[in-house]
Order: sequence, then C-alpha cells, then structure tokens
Amino acid sequence: MPNSDRPVIRAFFDEGTNTISYLVWNPEDTTAVVIDPVLDFNHRSGEATTDSADEVIRAAEDEGLEIAWVLETHVHADHLSGAPYIKAKTGAKIGIGERIREVQKIFRPIFNATDLAADGSSFDRLFADGETFSVGALDIEVIATPGHTPACVSYKIGDALFVGDTLFMPDFGTARADFPGGDARQLFRSIKKLLELPPETRVFMCHDYKAEGRDEYAWESTIAEERRCNVHVRDGVSEDDFVEMRTARDEKLDMPLLLLPSIQVNMRAGALPPAEENGVSYLKIPVKLAS
Repeated sequence: MPNSDRPVIRAFFDEGTNTISYLVWNPEDTTAVVIDPVLDFNHRSGEATTDSADEVIRAAEDEGLEIAWVLETHVHADHLSGAPYIKAKTGAKIGIGERIREVQKIFRPIFNATDLAADGSSFDRLFADGETFSVGALDIEVIATPGHTPACVSYKIGDALFVGDTLFMPDFGTARADFPGGDARQLFRSIKKLLELPPETRVFMCHDYKAEGRDEYAWESTIAEERRCNVHVRDGVSEDDFVEMRTARDEKLDMPLLLLPSIQVNMRAGALPPAEENGVSYLKIPVKLAS
C-alpha cells in the first residue's frame, strides 16, 4: 500500500488577500485535494477572475494529478472561494465541517438570503469531528477546531496539519474570535487539542501577514514550534489569560475588507447569489443608520 505519512504539498500564496491555498497528494498516487482555494475578486469593480484557481489546476495537470476534493477549513471572511470553479473544471467535490449549518443560520437573515436552505446542502459533504476518509492514497482526519467560527475544522493528512485561520505563524499568534458565532474560550481549547499532536507534525496556515520584524511571508511551522514560541498560546499561557488577551485585541481590529462579499459567497460553497432578471448576481451590503 502507498504510504501517505508524508504527503507532497504545493503552496500558492495570494498576496492580495494574504491567503495560502494548497495542493496535496501522495507521491505514489495521482489523486489530489485542494485546500482553501481563492477566487480573485476586485471589490472596487465587482469583477471576479480565476487566475489563482487556474494556477492550482495547471499545477495539478503538470504533476499528472486528478483533483478529487476541495476542502474548506471554514467559511472565510477575507477572500472568496474558488471551490466551485475548480469543481466545474475538474469534477471535484466540495467538503466543509458539519457546523456550517450554524454559520448559514447566523448569516442567512443578515443578508436575507432566502435562496439558502441553511442545511449545509450547498456543499457535497459535511465532515464530523474525528471523521476519517481516504482520497486515493491520502488518509485524512477531520479535527473540529471551533472558535474563530463555529464550523472551523483542521485537516490532518499524514504528518501535515492544515489549520485554516485557527493558528498563525508563531510570531503572529492566533485567529480572531469576535465574528458572529466566534468564541475565544472555545478557540483556546481547540488550539490546545491541536497542540497535543506529535511535536514533529507540520502545520500549514491559511494566512500570513508578516509579523513585525519579519520580512518574508511564511506559512509552515510545527507543533513543537507553536508550543514553544506562539506569542498567544505557547506552553504556560492559561485559558483565562488567552481569553483576556484575545478579547482586548479583537476589540481593536478592523473588519476584513472583503468580509461582506466573502461571507455571502462562501456560505453558499463559493457560489454567487442567484442571478436576478437581468442575469446579474448582486452582493448585498446591510446598512444600519446610527442612532
């Protein structure tokens, strides 16, 4: 049997959104998965292009790979997903954590998204915590890591762990927890669960913003490095201390630039809202007058 303990990983960095997408496969097999792909979106013009997703598809073709799954770590709030485009081009299925239903129920009324069933059926498969499945020679374990959002999951593939927004590079820390459905205490517990994995486990981030004093973008760490050096959750940091820090920090953060378009699209598995009579899809901006 092929050994999937150390998968091959190609990373694709989108500097416009500071997002890293991944193409992952077993060197003894030709079946691959894509994790957290990006749809390029110009919020000023409303134009969406597929350059980033096409780059991933070309890389798979160059390697002689068939993309069987697109795995989302959560409903992203900072970029639109390229998952449906990759699905249309390759026949891949789209999966996400089963608590996506909670996220859909939170945001459906905010955007009056009456077309959305809010039952997770926009996705091809909803993964439960602890679930394992195989994609070709890849053995994948799903680890629920709520806190940033209720539906966050991490994917463990051999010695590699794809953590979405839950963790960042050790010098940058952890995800925010102030979005609707977020919870700093739950985030801490999710991270501590990950930090119990073998210390040599490779950790792959979904974002990097170059921490102060670092000149290069980076997105790979290890469990040992996170435990030793993470500025928010290194060994010795208590849950109460983390919650106090995370709450105070989140209060000072601006909302992501693409928050409103991203949520509307990504909660639909990357699909645009239904086109109106003129054939155009529209993204909504909820407006509340200050009292």
